[in-house]
Amino acid sequence: MPDMSASANLALTHLVPLAKEVDDNKVTPGVLGFLVFAALAVGVWLLMKSMNRHMGKVNFEEAPDPRADGASGDSGGTSGPAAA
Repeated sequence: MPDMSASANLALTHLVPLAKEVDDNKVTPGVLGFLVFAALAVGVWLLMKSMNRHMGKVNFEEAPDPRADGASGDSGGTSGPAAA
């Protein structure tokens, strides 16, 4: 395995004391965790707002099927589940 460069060794020696100061029982998400959560919440809110706007444009009245008028007596049609 190659030796670590001097800058990597220096960076690790500065990070080791910081890692020793962290108490596992007191670690919290902090500001970054809050910002990520807030960004996700705003994104979901915008998606819900967009979905409501698009659902308002949908016409839920179903048009009558033009094939239903003349095909009511036809039992050999291709529509529907196949008989076993």
